[in-house]
Amino acid sequence: MTLFQFDRPATLRFESTVDEVELRQDGDLWSAEVSLPERFRVTYHFFADGEEFADPSNPSAAGPNRSLFSTPDLEAQPHWPVVGPDEVLDVPSLRIRWNGSLGRKTVRVHKGGPAVVLLLDGDDWMYVHPAVAAFESAMGSAMPTLVFLPTPRDRDAEYSSSALWQAIRDELLPLLSENGVPVDVSRFVVAGQSLGGLSAFNAALDFPDLVSRVACQSGSFWYAQDLPGNGISLDGPAGGDTAERLRDRDLSGLRVAFDVGEHEPRMHRHCEAVEELSAKAGAVVQVNRSPAGHDRVGWRHALLRDVVWLLDDL
Repeated sequence: MTLFQFDRPATLRFESTVDEVELRQDGDLWSAEVSLPERFRVTYHFFADGEEFADPSNPSAAGPNRSLFSTPDLEAQPHWPVVGPDEVLDVPSLRIRWNGSLGRKTVRVHKGGPAVVLLLDGDDWMYVHPAVAAFESAMGSAMPTLVFLPTPRDRDAEYSSSALWQAIRDELLPLLSENGVPVDVSRFVVAGQSLGGLSAFNAALDFPDLVSRVACQSGSFWYAQDLPGNGISLDGPAGGDTAERLRDRDLSGLRVAFDVGEHEPRMHRHCEAVEELSAKAGAVVQVNRSPAGHDRVGWRHALLRDVVWLLDDL
């Protein structure tokens, strides 16, 4: 049991796996004892008076209104500094305005070495989780250039379409080159989570000459166009549309790192189907399971570890 306390009536909400809990008054505080699974990292917050609050007693935050918790049986995540809720992260200085077929986007770039890592949902890795500091700590002089692609307004639409990757190939890469960030596709890593992981992996199928190194955390491989709710259902065939696309494919030029949370079991059969089919198709595959649910606190360690592995053969 883990005790959470707040200074007023509130609801305790978790990013994944654990149901929300109403706090009960305990003297001058409101509190809740919550049973959490073993080997578990989670993002959480308090909801009170129509607002979201980080835990004032927890120094480890993810942005101004989220806190991070790990069960005692887990070691601290290496390389990710503890950041308080009031701390404002530095933003990469290079800002590129991209006006193209996908509308107007602002792309931020942290210049490093010749390898380039494109981070989908880059707003989270720039404003909430200190990715630049973590990569610098983990990779030192081998630090790659990080390109933070902003989170799209409609993630379902943009991440389920190959139009994103055509625009990245035809519009963004030339724009990066014009701004002093040339992209050597042999040293180009694409990283995404959830629907972003699905998009990153499918980019390797649609544009193999562009994408051959993929870091995919909790990829939404349940997605299938003919399922109800715009393809959103975890109850369909294992691996969804992606599994069907992998049959009789040659992926011998692909290097891909897969990760999914130990505590998101409904995702496992979908991810396992794609992992196994990718290996059978000739891809170089690494598979891991993180002690988390569908949550960036688990994905962030996987992101570092997997990018290091994806670049270690260069």
